[in-house]
Amino acid sequence: MKKLAILGSTGSIGVNTLDIIERFRDKYEIVALSAGSNIQLLKEQITKFKPKVVSVLNKPLAKRLKEELAPLDIEILYGIEGTNNKETLVMAGKIVMKEAKENGVTIFPIDSEHSAIFQSLLGHQKKDVKRIILTASGGPFLNCSQEELANVTIQEALNHPIWEMGKKITIDSASLMNKGLEVIEARWLFDIPHEKIDVHIHPQSIVHSMVEYIDGSVVAQMGLPDMRGPISYALAYPERLPTELPSLNLLEIDKLTFDLPDEKRFPALRLAYRAVEEGGTMPAVLNAANEIAVEAFLNNKIGFTGIPNIIEQTMNSYKVKEINTIQDALEADSWARMKAKVLV
Repeated sequence: MKKLAILGSTGSIGVNTLDIIERFRDKYEIVALSAGSNIQLLKEQITKFKPKVVSVLNKPLAKRLKEELAPLDIEILYGIEGTNNKETLVMAGKIVMKEAKENGVTIFPIDSEHSAIFQSLLGHQKKDVKRIILTASGGPFLNCSQEELANVTIQEALNHPIWEMGKKITIDSASLMNKGLEVIEARWLFDIPHEKIDVHIHPQSIVHSMVEYIDGSVVAQMGLPDMRGPISYALAYPERLPTELPSLNLLEIDKLTFDLPDEKRFPALRLAYRAVEEGGTMPAVLNAANEIAVEAFLNNKIGFTGIPNIIEQTMNSYKVKEINTIQDALEADSWARMKAKVLV
């Protein structure tokens, strides 16, 4: 039986993961859950899965949870450190992958695009890879003009045509920053130079990503846009779990289309490529500035097109440093947040 700790159990990925685990209780045991402030949902999860340890955002929430769950023998912790920076591979991919290799640890991707790449690489040699093609839905503003983008509302930006996600990642999807972050993650996860990672807009979200090989062959992973697919694969690898998702009906979908992203209208993707090219601590700066800019947009402090502007100005003001420790990444993150807030 696999023992699991779920970080962000009340978020969309956490909820989907627990949905799968509930159906396979004989295979998995939840030993720890962490969440932010959605105490009601967390209480339901604790009651159902009975973890040994739970972590929440702050002391008042921990106290409240402890009082309400007094009969249960659960250790309740609190602290913001584990919730500050979710983009671990973006901020410190070099360090994370080095530690994983030295400790014999395999990192299984849950993100649908990286799961697709992982699956498309199986049975092949890395030296034969010509390029990786990450697919992107394009978000809700795929066909908007620059003028229209400048005037989009928060509600419009949160209305993703395919995926149901949290606010921050939905805005990232609308700006294509999510795809930029995925490029950086793919660079480290699969040890592939960023020059060999392309992005194609694929509105149907059926082909989750592809790998092209030097002989011209392209291996793609396809499926319905449902996170339970990649999550279940990561949980059960090298086996597969019967998720009971409906079958993919390509006859019903009728056509699959692909296009290149417009970096003039969506400069966030260009900035992400710049960050990974400059390397060192610049990806941490990109990520931190983006988080501040997205928060400012959601609070009506800047417009949608102000998001990449804040990020670019922050990056332009920063001198890249080598990243040798986690502290290097955290210092860059802290500097970028302060700078971006001033710019906002």
